[in-house]
Amino acid sequence: MGGDDFHKGVKQPSTKLDGSALRILIVHTRWNSEIVDPLVEGSIAALVNYGVKRENITLRDVPGAFELPSAALRLIRQSQGQSQNLLMGSPQVSSAMPFDAAICVGVLIKGSTMHFEYIADATSHGIMKVGLDTGVPVIFGVLTCLTEEQAMQRAGMGGHNHGADWGSAAVEMALLGL
Repeated sequence: MGGDDFHKGVKQPSTKLDGSALRILIVHTRWNSEIVDPLVEGSIAALVNYGVKRENITLRDVPGAFELPSAALRLIRQSQGQSQNLLMGSPQVSSAMPFDAAICVGVLIKGSTMHFEYIADATSHGIMKVGLDTGVPVIFGVLTCLTEEQAMQRAGMGGHNHGADWGSAAVEMALLGL
């Protein structure tokens, strides 16, 4: 196997996933937006394919990858706080329910300095920590590529759109505990 049609990665789950009751957060960067935007669209398409309602997908953008973990943490905690307020007698509104999963989307392209390594390390550890600290699955949707061409291919421009994998992973992980 080789060429542009080869895609290695996670196989689809063996059981049909129903995301119709899920609320998903997507936090994405504005840096490298020409590559990030198709990844976000790929994530949304996969979520919708699994039944997640578009009105239950919340999009937020941040300047760069370094800001992804702190934004995801604040937004997840805010949604958890809104959910607690609903228990006090307010009517249940889907947009005020806690997020069941989050996807952090960004693109890092290696340059000639150590900046890439520092940002990639901090971002990956930060995103993992958000998931562990909140109990909400947070999907690492940050491409770390050596060239812009690699990033474009992984965003679906001449190859498989990895955003679809992240959307699928978000639904699967959100349903893991149900």
